[in-house]
Amino acid sequence: MRNRRLILDSALEVFSRDGFGGATLDSIASGAGLSKPNVLYYFGGKTEIYITLLSQLLETWLDPLIELDPDGDPVSELLAYVQRKLDMSLDLPAESKLFAVEMLQGAPRMGTYLVNDLKPLFDEKCAIIQDWVDTGRIAPVDPAHLIFTLWSTTQHYADFGAQVSVLLDHENPAARASSHLEQMFRRLLEPQAGQPLTKSQDSAPD
Repeated sequence: MRNRRLILDSALEVFSRDGFGGATLDSIASGAGLSKPNVLYYFGGKTEIYITLLSQLLETWLDPLIELDPDGDPVSELLAYVQRKLDMSLDLPAESKLFAVEMLQGAPRMGTYLVNDLKPLFDEKCAIIQDWVDTGRIAPVDPAHLIFTLWSTTQHYADFGAQVSVLLDHENPAARASSHLEQMFRRLLEPQAGQPLTKSQDSAPD
């Protein structure tokens, strides 16, 4: 288990830096402090290491979305989700970059997962958010694009970390980012007094 962990930790750094095409078993082995034959003893090759990493990453990355509670307070649930996504981006930047590289390449090794696993979860959470909109518990938003916006605004701090660091004079962005995102999404999500009812609400029986 220790050697597998060493290999996966090294591979995460190599893949997030060089992408799948640029990564080599030699560089992964060197980073792990092992020989190439040692790496091949634990994994069948570069592809198996890559898929293992992405599978573990996606389980971790999607946990906060899975935890979105349909019975909780909608604004609190969504703001907590934003914070968890931001924390993960700041704490796990290499993992975020690895996933971003795979998506930029057209998801050649994760396309099946996107269809069979991510899409049903995404549709389920969009339905929850739409119900919150229809019952007036949050302001009218497009659920799918709300989730895309949550992802993009939080993962930016990982995927463009080098740019963020320079532009903020190497300041740790955690506190300011958290405050800004909470304020922005709270204003977007909280229903306003006198807000028009959605079609679903307007047609509900008295």
